Amino acid sequence: MEKCEEIKEIIYDSLRNIQDPEKPMTLEDLNVITEEAIEVEYCQEMECYQITVTFLPTVPHCSLASLIGLCIRTQIRKSIDEKYKLKIIVKKGSHASEKEVNKQINDKERVSAAMENPNLKEMVEACISGES
Repeated sequence: MEKCEEIKEIIYDSLRNIQDPEKPMTLEDLNVITEEAIEVEYCQEMECYQITVTFLPTVPHCSLASLIGLCIRTQIRKSIDEKYKLKIIVKKGSHASEKEVNKQINDKERVSAAMENPNLKEMVEACISGES
């Protein structure tokens, strides 16, 4: 249980300073990401950590929710060395296209294809590095 809390802290610390793609503020500043919205459990069966990150878009029609999800996924990949299974979801009822966004940011093929797009990859890297 202690390791789960440690991983949760690492994740939160790595996500809190991601820059919003449109505003000169961080995801933490905008309450898009909160520490309470990160869950980490160890699954004995799968021998890995199951991580769920729930984020709250700033508006119900946020056109950049998928980009924010990609930023979260990319930053976690850079921050955690442990074996894990990651699920990123939009907070229930907070986005007009909630199901579509959740499907898009949790589909390995879609994520991989998105990150092969040089412009999208550059936007993700800018948000993660704080240069957006």
